[in-house]
Amino acid sequence: MKATGIVRRVDDLGRIVIPKEIRRTLRIREGDPLEIYTEKDGGVIFRKYSPMGDLQEFAAQMCEAIGSATGHIAAVTDRDSIIALHGAPKRELLEKTNSQELEKLMEQRKNYLYQPGEPRIPAAEGLDKYHLGAASPILSQGDLMGCVLLLLGEGDDALRESDQGLVRAVAGFLGKQMES
Repeated sequence: MKATGIVRRVDDLGRIVIPKEIRRTLRIREGDPLEIYTEKDGGVIFRKYSPMGDLQEFAAQMCEAIGSATGHIAAVTDRDSIIALHGAPKRELLEKTNSQELEKLMEQRKNYLYQPGEPRIPAAEGLDKYHLGAASPILSQGDLMGCVLLLLGEGDDALRESDQGLVRAVAGFLGKQMES
């Protein structure tokens, strides 16, 4: 555990303000759930909670299925990073932070299909080797949970609308799984 040197007081309602610098660094947004852990020595740890983490193994199986069906790299993200992957070396993409462009696309809650000639959207922060071919947000009870992606590398053929339809179906299915 790393000390920040920042000290905050608990208010009369039991609240603590997490400094803006820490929220920005850890990408904690308003409304994000935090999981609370306690240590035997009296320490309290806050961790960002990802409801998608409960479906990580299932998401990996879905990635394998759609990756095999399309012949492209398949990935599932939560709101912050790639949590499941098939078709690319895991060390290159797994647990990498979503690119800012992907986050903006997710926030718009729109489906995406790359068209040749338009600007490429990188999948992960600082990694231009792979870009989005198709993306569909995972929504559960109206809340954004993550995104299902098909990725393209250099020289890969553009995806078809049927590939986008598959991504959309998987995202819808994962969203329903989170509701139950």
